[in-house]
Amino acid sequence: MRGGRQRHAALAAVAALVIATGCRSVPPAGARYDPAHDLGALFHDVQLSGIFSDSKTFVDARPRLAPVEIVARYASARAAAGFSLQAFVQEHFEVPRPVGEGFRSDTSQTMEQHIRALWPVLTRPPDTPDAYSSLIPLPNPYVVPGGRFREVYYWDSYFTMLGLIESGRTDLVKGMLDNFAHLIGTVGHIPNGNRTYYLSRSQPPFFAAMVGLYARATDTTQALPYLDALEAEHAFWMNGAERLAPGGGQAYRRVVRLRAGGPLLNRYWDDLPEPRPEAYRPDYEIAQTLPEVRREPFYRNVKATAESGLDFSSRWMRDPKDLRTLETTDLIPVDLNSLLYHAERTIAALRAFRGRAGEAVRGGGRGPSSRPAGRGV
Repeated sequence: MRGGRQRHAALAAVAALVIATGCRSVPPAGARYDPAHDLGALFHDVQLSGIFSDSKTFVDARPRLAPVEIVARYASARAAAGFSLQAFVQEHFEVPRPVGEGFRSDTSQTMEQHIRALWPVLTRPPDTPDAYSSLIPLPNPYVVPGGRFREVYYWDSYFTMLGLIESGRTDLVKGMLDNFAHLIGTVGHIPNGNRTYYLSRSQPPFFAAMVGLYARATDTTQALPYLDALEAEHAFWMNGAERLAPGGGQAYRRVVRLRAGGPLLNRYWDDLPEPRPEAYRPDYEIAQTLPEVRREPFYRNVKATAESGLDFSSRWMRDPKDLRTLETTDLIPVDLNSLLYHAERTIAALRAFRGRAGEAVRGGGRGPSSRPAGRGV
């Protein structure tokens, strides 16, 4: 949160300069629009105002001008008599539309026909980079859930791929795998979804299962191009393992060692203990009912639970009726560790298949030399 306040102060200084000079700000090359931080007080005010019943609407809205200029205009206009926040937002942002909003089911179709008819409705073409959008552009077509979910979602895509393969769309499966490999190569992991506000977390690591699914539908050699991406994603989940002292009760980010000499295990985590931008109002309002010292842990647990994909299952709460009792970062999920064990076995098998079984293990391993560091003792 401290970093956020510093960024807000910097934005305010730039905003003052924009007002003074009348210059339009051009975002630097490669910059990503991050609404929760780039809009500062405007973001907070809009999300708590009730203008949008769904907090996700505003983070998906596209600024019509450079965010820094909008911030400057807001700072200047908000104190004026008769100022309307809703009118200001309408003037300065393009509100997104639901995906597939015009689609109507044909009740005379079979279920299979219905699903096949949905693929073109839910498929996005390759993205055009847009510095004023929270969308992280992907180079290949991909399938989105639809409605308010206008971007790809990590673990959801595995189940989408099951349907695509049954529909004979291995081409689209490959494009989505290439997109995920692209994300790993550009942002270091597969985020919850391809939005900037999802960058601090991932989702259940199904990438290895997706690669295996595609290989079974085609042939094993089709999995080999994804080996480097699989290893890089595994490194993301194991990041900081070398920091853990030999004793038990050690944890860093997503890696945990429960006992001295025990295995390395994994948990869900998020690096930013702030409200989820796409659910800002409910997160913020719940946190206000807690003592200040408990707010950052609450935010981290909320976002770690979102990383689990099971948001919000009572499995993560000490009191299943009280979201404030989330303790996700204190739990070691069996399903998460099973997915990562499967990823390790997949990596080892692909290394062997590519003739690399005897290579040194990256990051230091505890198991056979063909297996990456992971669940081994």
